[in-house]
Amino acid sequence: MPSSDLIDHPLITTFGRLVETHCRLERRLGAAMQTEAGLPHLWFEVLIRLARAERGQLSMSALADQIALTTSGVTRLIDRIQAAGYVERCPCLRDRRIAYAAITDAGHDILARAAVGHVRNLRASFAKFSEDDLAVLDDLLDRLRSTT
Repeated sequence: MPSSDLIDHPLITTFGRLVETHCRLERRLGAAMQTEAGLPHLWFEVLIRLARAERGQLSMSALADQIALTTSGVTRLIDRIQAAGYVERCPCLRDRRIAYAAITDAGHDILARAAVGHVRNLRASFAKFSEDDLAVLDDLLDRLRSTT
């Protein structure tokens, strides 16, 4: 039986709050994006990362690292997004084992439409936070992300 000291450890509570907050935001913001733009939130995350990447493309492994999926999971996800016309696969000229996902013009279009509602919904979600609060939160999340 675990020690009650460990069960009540403040870090376990902090992590639980982080997980719960993420799940609630994902549910609410994801549902809104699906309803408003017809785009699953995970697809949005893929498209925004591709749009921000050099030449609008990332390798499957780099994309997997950024969205916390396995490489095979990303490959299946890219298959579905490609079928919708939002991404395309590009071969690596130096190494045939590497494939890139690249955002298409249709991907840029749906991303731009989805971003309008997403920013509006994020503003509502963070309405009680000041600009300073958001800067501190960004800094803390960056520091946490760099340790993992």
